[in-house]
Amino acid sequence: MKNSNQSAYPSLRVRLSSVWFRHVRVYRRHLVSNGFPPFLEPLIFLAGIGLGLGRYIDPIEGQEYMTFLSVGLLVTASMWTAAFECTFGTFIRLEFEKVYDGMLAAPITANNLIVGEMLWAATKGFFFSFAVLCVVALFGKAPMPGALAAPVIGFFNAFMFATMGLFITSFVKTINHFNFFMTGLLSPMFFFSGAVFPIDEKMPLLIHVISEAVPLTHSVRIMRILCGDQFRWILVWDVLYILVFLAVMGRLAVGRLKKRLIL
Repeated sequence: MKNSNQSAYPSLRVRLSSVWFRHVRVYRRHLVSNGFPPFLEPLIFLAGIGLGLGRYIDPIEGQEYMTFLSVGLLVTASMWTAAFECTFGTFIRLEFEKVYDGMLAAPITANNLIVGEMLWAATKGFFFSFAVLCVVALFGKAPMPGALAAPVIGFFNAFMFATMGLFITSFVKTINHFNFFMTGLLSPMFFFSGAVFPIDEKMPLLIHVISEAVPLTHSVRIMRILCGDQFRWILVWDVLYILVFLAVMGRLAVGRLKKRLIL
């Protein structure tokens, strides 16, 4: 016979969704200031880089540069939002606001809380990719119907960077240390993932090795394959990379951050 306390314990779905819904409620308190930038940022980037620099660049992979850049931005937006959410956002909730102390007093475990954080960051990645899709579609630079998959790709891409961000956060003692992560890892990854310019045979071998090692490359390449309407077998490697990355980095992030939460 099941213990009555056990049977009254919320289901896993309820526990995870409670963490997720807490963040939704906080986010929508300032919905305009939170929701407007995802639409404005790609507009500025496309106008400044796409329209400005694009005039001097020859077509890439059969696409004008504006379209090539737009496809990359469909994915990179989800990286930035998940990385910021699970580094600065998580650290502030952990060290300054002490939000997690109250959340762990509820009938949820540290594992539930951390996975809920990942799901929330992935949801923001979905929304940010959708916002970019709306903007590039207005420019007429979203290759259809493949571009419609952008929010889904953004969700899984953000999930990857949520696990990475939480893993980094588990080591950080002061908020200023995140500058090394943002400037030293994410910024180079943005440029050497095939999002802004192609990683082709003209690039040094070292760039190819680094490009294949980082997670953003695989999400960007999946997005480009879908938008190009041409199946390539490397898609299998990209999907496998994402699944393995989520499993390994997710486990590391949960294991490391849980120790910090329960101390």
